[in-house]
Amino acid sequence: MFEASQLVFYYAVSPVHMGAGSAIGAIDSPIQREVHTLHPMFAGSGLKGALRHHFNRAWPRAEGDSSKPNSLISRIFGPDTSASDFAGALSLSDAQLVALPVRSLKGGFAYVTSPLALARLHRMATQAGMALDWSVPSVDADKALAASANLLQGKQLVLEAFEFPAEVDDKLKAIALWIATRALGGSGSNFFADKFRADMVLLHDTDFSHFSRHAMVVEPHVRIDDASGTASDGGLFYVENLPPETLMVGLAQASIERFKKNSRNAESTALLNAPEVLAHVFAGASSATSGIGGKLLQIGGDATTGRGLVMVQAA
Repeated sequence: MFEASQLVFYYAVSPVHMGAGSAIGAIDSPIQREVHTLHPMFAGSGLKGALRHHFNRAWPRAEGDSSKPNSLISRIFGPDTSASDFAGALSLSDAQLVALPVRSLKGGFAYVTSPLALARLHRMATQAGMALDWSVPSVDADKALAASANLLQGKQLVLEAFEFPAEVDDKLKAIALWIATRALGGSGSNFFADKFRADMVLLHDTDFSHFSRHAMVVEPHVRIDDASGTASDGGLFYVENLPPETLMVGLAQASIERFKKNSRNAESTALLNAPEVLAHVFAGASSATSGIGGKLLQIGGDATTGRGLVMVQAA
């Protein structure tokens, strides 16, 4: 079905709220999570909708008008209405967790990952046709591996209220370099690329699971009564956000451009092939239709309060 695939990283610049739509415990509006790991995730449908919304405004009217079936955005993402006419040529997978920022006694915070998270990244990169020169290291429960000694107090790593016996691991150092180069390329991210290379930490899946469930940003919100201008009775609610500096990864896949039956003739525009579809979205095929690669994308809710800013980087 798909002729081309590309690995895509999503790096949270602000807190991100991709809502799950139902309350859990004291949190009125939780984020999306995988049912089997409880790791945060971005649904592919939400990512695709956010990309379409971005290009509706970023591309010139002739190419970014969803109401026109022959516009570039309709040809890539599918028709805005009459969806049964033809399918879009672009598919986005759900984005999975790679590394989570966790408060550290030294260095401010660490980029924490796990063997499971790295194995899933390795699998996605392989599916995208990338040649990998690294394998996933293992770590014992209640211990840690570090890409450098920056965050260590002697031989101890302190994350929030937890201490882990830790040692520097060269395999993890190589993986941190591989990820930082591809996910945080660009002059605007040099500081964070350097920090990722130095401050990446590997925890056992069980230890990592604790932070993936409890290291989120939970913000109280107050609903204001329009008439009185004061807090509405019962208007206090709590919203969960993915913290800034979180790294996610997903796949972008493309097929040759599709079209409505009996709609083409000798004068029709040439069909985009799968690599061209990905190039339009991520690299940009011209100065007018610039791609999203290396730029900010707004996803999820609370956009007017600065939430949901994610830097997109195609590897």
